[in-house]
Amino acid sequence: MLLDTLIHTISDDAGDLLASIGTGESLPNLGLRRSARLPVLVAVYQELQRPVLLLADRVDHALTLVDELALWAPRAPRRFFPEPNPLFYENAPWGASTRRDRLSVLTSLAAFHIPGPAKPESPPVIIVPARGLMARTMPRRDFLKATRYLKTGQVIQPEALARDLVMLGFEPVNTVIATGQFARRGGIFDLWPHAESQPLRIEFFGDEIDTLRRFDPATQRTVGKQDRLLVSPAREYLMPVQGEMDIPPEEISEFHIPLLHPSPAGILDYLPRETLVFIDDWEILRDTINDIETKAISLRTDYLEEGTLSEDYPLPYLTWTEIQDSLTTHQTIELGPATTPDKSDLAQKFTAGPRFGGRLKPLMDHFSDLRVRGEGFVVVSRQSARLNELWSQQFTNPNLLSPTPAFIDGSLTEGWVFTPSRRAQAPRLHLLTDGEIFGWRRPEPRKRYRGPAEAPEAAYADLQLGDRVVHVDYGIGRFLGLVNRTVEGVEREYLAVEYAQGDQLFVPVHQADRLSRYVGPDSRVPAPSRLGGVEWRNTKKRVKEAVEEVAQDLLDLYAQRQVVKGHAFSPDAPWQQELEASFPYIETEDQLRVLAEVKQDMESPRPMDRLICGDV
Repeated sequence: MLLDTLIHTISDDAGDLLASIGTGESLPNLGLRRSARLPVLVAVYQELQRPVLLLADRVDHALTLVDELALWAPRAPRRFFPEPNPLFYENAPWGASTRRDRLSVLTSLAAFHIPGPAKPESPPVIIVPARGLMARTMPRRDFLKATRYLKTGQVIQPEALARDLVMLGFEPVNTVIATGQFARRGGIFDLWPHAESQPLRIEFFGDEIDTLRRFDPATQRTVGKQDRLLVSPAREYLMPVQGEMDIPPEEISEFHIPLLHPSPAGILDYLPRETLVFIDDWEILRDTINDIETKAISLRTDYLEEGTLSEDYPLPYLTWTEIQDSLTTHQTIELGPATTPDKSDLAQKFTAGPRFGGRLKPLMDHFSDLRVRGEGFVVVSRQSARLNELWSQQFTNPNLLSPTPAFIDGSLTEGWVFTPSRRAQAPRLHLLTDGEIFGWRRPEPRKRYRGPAEAPEAAYADLQLGDRVVHVDYGIGRFLGLVNRTVEGVEREYLAVEYAQGDQLFVPVHQADRLSRYVGPDSRVPAPSRLGGVEWRNTKKRVKEAVEEVAQDLLDLYAQRQVVKGHAFSPDAPWQQELEASFPYIETEDQLRVLAEVKQDMESPRPMDRLICGDV
């Protein structure tokens, strides 16, 4: 692949960078443009064969880097260390995929610190977003002490193994179908650690492990055998000894990590000593972490006012100062930002290429010029097959001695032009993407919509005294305005709502979003709901059932449309094309149906046509 040629050329020209890394000192901002950072990282990785950690800012940017890394280094073990699903201080469960990916990374790093298991054949490349870097986890010492190393011929009681798996957070089930589960049937254990791609079956002969086999969870058939297995914790916390916490075991989750493991720890504490820590953009990373911490402090204040968070709950994240202190123990390389005035020599060799905005003729002429000058070029595009076809038709001189161009199906954010140093005696290399060729932007992961910031009182500022309002839990009432009430010695503001029989409800202002103005189908004044009654509950139930019925009707309708036999019209005649041209903005189904009926009527023979043709 010519991408490998690009990487090797960059490696040959990055001798000064590799020499600086060899000294063991951290390198300040290299000033690389964003599109050049991954190829430089991969070039360093392939030359030094050391574990790599890449720190990004947002999770969508980190996912983009993971996707592009598959193109630059397809054979490298690529791992993504995600951020927790809930916000800091939010008591909510983590997703199964988040838990699996995080524990898989921690287990792969723990293997470097355990003398027994074999080290990975290739060191991993791990990409971490800012909030994943901040999130606290189990201290490395506790993780390593809890990790079990099983191998064939080992003597261990099945009952003791079952107890250990429960303490490690594994869920006992009848049939193993997901990571973090185990099942026991006599002397047979089915176990699926998070770091394994398939579950394993452990067969005992008495108290001795007889065999270790991988199996397919769908068919239960053996896939392969192995002689050793590393079993790491199935959660990022260890279950407490009975009586240590006043929380039922079934309610313990990742929210309690700071309580179960008071010593702060993050992924940086798991890194082997030889790990290279690359920072995509130091300034953006710092600002992102500070912004996340500011929002977490605000959320903590809200939860303390609600009484849902105790005052002594420790920080669930690492601060920027703590992260900086941890980074000082590792060799760091700052790739950006590119706006620095003191760019490295390597950064100055990457420049922006021309843009064509979808004009293919100038693009093919540009390819021909590069071919004549003997400069290599690589095209990474979602339209690579078509561009390759156009180039094959354009290029008619196979006798030119120059690098063979490559057209690769894929997507990158942006391309560049790399100018090697004179001592390298190599031609310039051009990387073109859909951005330069068509002006397209690379598809990015879906982002959650965030509306514009609003003032805290925006939810009720437009309500007037006497307006009809609806509370999501209690129904329709009449708004009485803002009132002050003292509860347990604390005075707060409430929104007063009057219901049937003079009952009143006081809604805290921070829950004002649960109130909304009543909007009815007509001008009729609605009857107020009754507090404590079942009328409003039954109304919501009827509405839910009606919505489900409409949804089912739509599903049935579209299912019938999928199987019904359609009618194929004949190709449009010139006069029909003129007719369709008179309807330039046909958008609705009714307009399309009318046009189809007119077309069918014009195509069918009329009585006068049959008379002329002699049929009548």
